Amino acid sequence: MFITQHMTKNPVTITQETTLPAVRDILRNGKFRHLPVVDAEKHLVGIVTDRDLRSAAPSSVLSEDRIKECLSEFDQTPVSAIMSRAFFTLNPISTLDDALILLDREKIGALPVVDEEQRVIGMFSMRDLMRAYRRLFGLGERGSAMIVVEHDGKRKPLSRIAKVLEEHNIRFTRLIRTEADESAPERIYLRVNTYNISAVHQALREAGFAMVLPGFPEFAT
Repeated sequence: MFITQHMTKNPVTITQETTLPAVRDILRNGKFRHLPVVDAEKHLVGIVTDRDLRSAAPSSVLSEDRIKECLSEFDQTPVSAIMSRAFFTLNPISTLDDALILLDREKIGALPVVDEEQRVIGMFSMRDLMRAYRRLFGLGERGSAMIVVEHDGKRKPLSRIAKVLEEHNIRFTRLIRTEADESAPERIYLRVNTYNISAVHQALREAGFAMVLPGFPEFAT
């Protein structure tokens, strides 16, 4: 669950002296949208994004002469003039959950990963996060299915469900218990990886659990 297992290692970096056209070419050729800016010792000093570049480019509503002047200035401008010096980072012990919370809270698409000396050792993007969770939970794998179970009111429902699945050699990658609210009673969500879903349902029924379709309690089985 640590992001170091899923980040892009040894990412492309630039210096503060890199010009904006060079930054644009790196982003375009690399097909990514965030670039860490580092000093001579690889310490992180800033972040620049494709959005920063678009904001720095001359507006199309300007006169032709003014556009030429702005393009000339753009070509000579170092990235230090537009990069963000206020940024968020991850470290080697950050987890996927840490990254999810930070990416969602700050509404950003990628985060640099730095060591104790603030040297860049990786980049972790929203795409990396989705790939990591997909791999971790077996999403998209053949035979992968989500099952929703009503809590039977007895103690230790997660332990009992896990025991049932293990006794029947049913591979599972997720087991989550939710609290009851006005819209739904307390439920348990599990993702299994098997082609024999009916056997899973049968095993759980024999253990006293009822399966439901999310949002439709009348379909309990």
